This record gives sequence, structure tokens and C-alpha cells, in this order.
Amino acid sequence: MSQKIEKIDAEIVKAEAKLAEIQTLLRDLRSKKTEAENLEIIAIVRSVNIPRTELANVLAAFKQGKAFPVIGSAGDKPASDPDPDDDTDPDDKD
Repeated sequence: MSQKIEKIDAEIVKAEAKLAEIQTLLRDLRSKKTEAENLEIIAIVRSVNIPRTELANVLAAFKQGKAFPVIGSAGDKPASDPDPDDDTDPDDKD
């Protein structure tokens, strides 16, 4: 093999080693970011002081795009929105 090719091969090996090092660093940084995000989410959730069962209801309602349940009322049942298509008068007893 010529010196030129040997030199290029050496540079390739060096670049591959540097690439592997950078990929490891990137993986570690992404892991640290995820851990920091998770800790931030946990701190936010804990600051709200909602029991776990009610928190699950709130998150489920949020995921479905529904109104948030009223926490701690009506036996932990989610608050219901009035039906916009319902023309009945709630005060009408007929």
C-alpha cells in the first residue's frame, strides 16, 4: 500500500474513533436532558397536590381534549359540560 493510502486509512480510523466518542457524548446528553425533564414534570405534578386517582382523571381528560374534571367534588366524578345541542330548560319541571 502506498503512503498516501496508509495516511488516509489512519485518518479514517482516527475520525471513526472521534465519531464514536461524540455519539457516546450525544447519547449521554440526551439521557441527562430526559432525566431533567422528568424531574421537572414530577416537581410540577407534586406541587399541585392532587391525589393520584384524581391526577389520572385530569390527565385522561386532558388527553381526550375534554374539560378538566372538578377536583374533589361530586365523589371524584368529572364535571360534565352542558350539552350544547340540548334545548331543554333545566328549570322546566314539565
